[in-house]
Amino acid sequence: MNRFALIGFVPLVLAAPAMAQPMDHSKMPGMSMPAPKATPAKKPGAKAAKPAPTPAAADPHAGHMMPAAPAAADPHAGHTMPAAPAPAADPHAGHTMPAEALPMDHGAMPGASGGQPLLSELEVPKAPPPPPPAIGDHAADRYFSLESMAAARAQLRLEHGAMPVSKVMANLAEYQARKGADGYRWEGQAWFGGDIDRFVLKTEGEGTRGQGVESAELQALYSRAVGVYTDVQAGVRQAFEPKGRTYATVGFETLLPYWFDVEGAAFLSTKGELLARLEGSYDLRLTNRLILQPRAELNLAAQDTRATRTGSGLSNAEIGLRLRYEIRREFAPYIGVSWDRKVGKTADYARSLGEGVVDKSVVIGVRSFF
Repeated sequence: MNRFALIGFVPLVLAAPAMAQPMDHSKMPGMSMPAPKATPAKKPGAKAAKPAPTPAAADPHAGHMMPAAPAAADPHAGHTMPAAPAPAADPHAGHTMPAEALPMDHGAMPGASGGQPLLSELEVPKAPPPPPPAIGDHAADRYFSLESMAAARAQLRLEHGAMPVSKVMANLAEYQARKGADGYRWEGQAWFGGDIDRFVLKTEGEGTRGQGVESAELQALYSRAVGVYTDVQAGVRQAFEPKGRTYATVGFETLLPYWFDVEGAAFLSTKGELLARLEGSYDLRLTNRLILQPRAELNLAAQDTRATRTGSGLSNAEIGLRLRYEIRREFAPYIGVSWDRKVGKTADYARSLGEGVVDKSVVIGVRSFF
C-alpha cells in the first residue's frame, strides 16, 4: 500500500521545478523586455551588503507592444453604389403664389372718409345706351335669309317673357253628402295673358239636389302683377242666383309667406249694395302626391238685402278640410268634410224660408287643370 502512495507522489515531485520557474515574458511574441543587469561577483571575506529596498512591482505589461488588431474587410469593397435619386419635382414650380392678405384699409372703403364714393353717390350716366346690332351684323345672317332670321328672333323674344299663356282650373268640383237633401258645389277660373297682364274669368256656385242652383256667379277681371307674388284685379261680377245682380269688382290674389294662398274682393252692385269676400287655403304636403288642404271662406255685407237673402255683417262662413291625391299634377281626386254656417240676419232669412242655417257635409270631388 505504501508503494502505491509513493508512486502517486512521483509526478508531483517531477513537476515542481517547472512550476517554480518564473514566466519569461521576453520569450512572448511581440514583446521586447529590457536586458537584466549583471550582478558583480562577491569578493572572498567581504561583508555582505545590505539588501537594497524592494522596488515597486513593475507593470508586467510596461513596454509591451500589443499586436495590432486585424482590420475587418469592407463588405461593400469593389461594389458600385447606385447614384442617389434626383429630388422630386416641385408641383408648384412656375406657379405664382397669391400675395398674403393685407390688412383691410377701412379708409379706402367706398363711402369712407377719404375713400371712393358709395355706389348710390355715383352719378348715373345720362347718355343713351348703344344701339342694338343692325340687321346683317349677326353671324347667322351670312347663312340664312334676313326674313327667316327676323322671324326666328321674334319667336325668341316671344318665348322669353312676352309669350302669352293660358290655364283653366277647376279648384272645387264636388258632391256633398249631408243630412237631408244632398248638394253640389263648384269653383274655378280660367285666364289668358302674359307674366304681367292677364284676362281672368272666375265662377262659383252651389245647389241642392232636387231643388236646383241656389247661387251662381261669373266674374270677368283684368289682372295685373304688382309684385312677385301679388296680383290686383278689377272688373265685373254678374250674379245669376238667387237674384240677378251686376257688381263692379276690385280684388287681389297673393301668396303669403309659408305658402298661404289668399284672395279677396269687394263688390258694389248697381243698386248700391256693398259686399266683400275673403278666402284662404294652405297645401300641407303629407307626401309628394298626398296633400291635405284646409280652406276657409268668409262673406260679408254692408247692409241687409232681402232680395238676395243677405244680412249685414258676416253673412256666412265656410270651413273645409280636403285630402287629395295627385294621380297627375293636373288631376287629383279628393275627399273631405265641409262645415257651412249662416250668421245674423242671413240666418233669419233662411229660417223664414224653412231652410237650415248649418250644413255639415262629407264631400268627394276632383281638382283638375289644363
